[in-house]
Amino acid sequence: MSGLEARREGTEVANIEQVRNIGISAHIDSGKTTLSERILFYTGRIHAIHEVRGKDGVGAKMDSMDLEREKGITIQSAATYCEWKEIQINLIDTPGHVDFTIEVERALRVLDGAVLVLDSVAGVQSQSITVDRQMKRYGVPRIAFVNKMDRSGANYDRVATMLFEKLNHHAVKIQLPIGGEDRFQGIVDPIGMKAFYFEGLNGETIRETGVPDDLKSAAEERRREIIEKVAEVDDLMAEKFLAEEPVGVDELRQAIRRATIALKMTPVMCGSAYKNKGVQLLLDGIALYLPNPAEVNNQALDQKNDEARIVLESDPQKPFVGLAFKLEDGRYGQLTYMRVYQGSVKKGDFIVNAMNGRKVKVPRLVRMHAAEMHDVEEAQAGDICALFGVECASGDTFTDGSVTYTMTSMHVPAAVIDLAVAPKDKAGQANFSKALNRFTKEDPTFRVKRDEESAQTIISGMGELHLDIYIERMRREYGCEVVAGKPQVAYRETIAQRGGYNYTHKKQTGGAGQYAKIGGFVEPLPHDAVEPFEFVDEVVGGAVPREFIPAVEKGFKEAIAKGPLIGFPVVGVRAVLNDGSSHPVDSSELAFKIAAVAAFKEAMHAAKPLILEPVMKVEVTAPEEFQGAIVGQLNQRRGIIQTTESRESYVVAVAEVPLNMMFGYSTDLRSATQGKGEFTMELARYAPVPKAEQEALVAEYAKKRAER
Repeated sequence: MSGLEARREGTEVANIEQVRNIGISAHIDSGKTTLSERILFYTGRIHAIHEVRGKDGVGAKMDSMDLEREKGITIQSAATYCEWKEIQINLIDTPGHVDFTIEVERALRVLDGAVLVLDSVAGVQSQSITVDRQMKRYGVPRIAFVNKMDRSGANYDRVATMLFEKLNHHAVKIQLPIGGEDRFQGIVDPIGMKAFYFEGLNGETIRETGVPDDLKSAAEERRREIIEKVAEVDDLMAEKFLAEEPVGVDELRQAIRRATIALKMTPVMCGSAYKNKGVQLLLDGIALYLPNPAEVNNQALDQKNDEARIVLESDPQKPFVGLAFKLEDGRYGQLTYMRVYQGSVKKGDFIVNAMNGRKVKVPRLVRMHAAEMHDVEEAQAGDICALFGVECASGDTFTDGSVTYTMTSMHVPAAVIDLAVAPKDKAGQANFSKALNRFTKEDPTFRVKRDEESAQTIISGMGELHLDIYIERMRREYGCEVVAGKPQVAYRETIAQRGGYNYTHKKQTGGAGQYAKIGGFVEPLPHDAVEPFEFVDEVVGGAVPREFIPAVEKGFKEAIAKGPLIGFPVVGVRAVLNDGSSHPVDSSELAFKIAAVAAFKEAMHAAKPLILEPVMKVEVTAPEEFQGAIVGQLNQRRGIIQTTESRESYVVAVAEVPLNMMFGYSTDLRSATQGKGEFTMELARYAPVPKAEQEALVAEYAKKRAER
């Protein structure tokens, strides 16, 4: 029985050294899902290949949602598992679109290695940069796979150079393509000095030969280059290289593995997933160069020991620790995806949610194969599994109760767009609420709030597509038609200079009165500040009694939730309290809190308040003849062009454009480029809006308030 079958039957568990937890990430349309589909086919997990935008109407296995198949994009990360030459691979295919960046974020949080897929023509694109930043955030070792080598303009060497120039990777080309573009035939492995050709209907038959004569010298040169580049980052290889000793195949592969796992280099491989070439060699690369769970340093915080860092061991005998990284509402209730870091969990076990101390039973344990579920009896350290009937939030840590460890959570980016939504008719209200509750639980970047002034439900997210998908899912999955208002940019408010406050709150009623006096100032925080607000207590001599200082801080925090200009949150402000007075009878926590709210408004007006808007990094790709139209459109939208470059008869323009000016851009771009242009965007920074626009926004807000 193979390790995979053993796990499926729930009997024995494969050796942890034979396990790889990997994700496939890339810029949109680089071929991630096509690559995942080929991996499943060559490992025997599926028996027919279906394309992402296939004419057979089936769609790729990993795109299980109807919406994904219709739009030809991945919306939710999908997990599966397969086996390649006794190596068990847990695989997560992630979305490429920036609107679903949380799916990439949470996948990389729990994975041990990744494949960064790059387009052989476009190379490193804007979303490749974002994904790489996420991989660096979680210290994930990666292999770069240069896909679409059959395309016109494919250039393996240039993409490897871009990895160094744009992402600062120590990129090492460990292969040599045989031919290129429409003459791409196979791949030479210079490490073992072998050539591989992929034959049969779906490239499933691999023909291994010696290196063709016309490529022998190039292959030998590439091997020398690999040894030299690995020697730069691996001490053992450096000794061999300096001594000019011969380097064996296994020695070189072990050195590449050491350097890759230590995040000192990125092996660069190539192929064409769509044309069924090179995927099996990539699977070999995953087995050879990416870490097993025991080789990764996973840490938890011990809550009983002042959050001391504990290194978790991938040992099934140790106390159980697992992280719930993704939730889905399935037909049978909540499905909780979990990465087991230490110990093991069995069906029927009781586990404890470290966030709230609640003890829960595991009624059902499954392994996911896209939308299919395979029941298992046990999951051990290094496994990715899913639990049914376990209520929790995304990012919760579970233990067996004998330890009080918590895992660090994933990074959740701030929302950039708001939309007022309401059910079309009263009958849909219950399903509307159900859908919103489910989506906020599943997706930390999808937020819901109620605007008390307008009595509207406001949903917030990462972009227009993000919110459109959820509105469409409400209609399809809950039968709830939704009426949506005009998208609203998520503005912020801040200050440009220091402003003082000296406020007295005095109220005399029949009984005890209210009295609080506070003095101090607010000032802008430095640009690199981690938190959006900082409170500093500089009171000396008991001018404000100690017991009332937390109430002042509470008042300031309440005031920053809604700025005085247009009612958006205030960021980048430090509030300093350094003076005040109290009354022995009339002073109270409430009085000081009220004083702080009013004092903050007073200080904001004195500190030149500004409105900040989200500025997006926009990357537009279109045929060269439309360059003038693209640049003109971006300039009209207050865009600042950063770079324009030509890539094989296509122009790529990168600009920073205010989000407020990007609504409806996709339609305009299609019109201007005869439907051939495409763009991606992501949040670059927040910047002050122009003076005239600030005045217009303030006037509009004042008018709305007056009407109410």
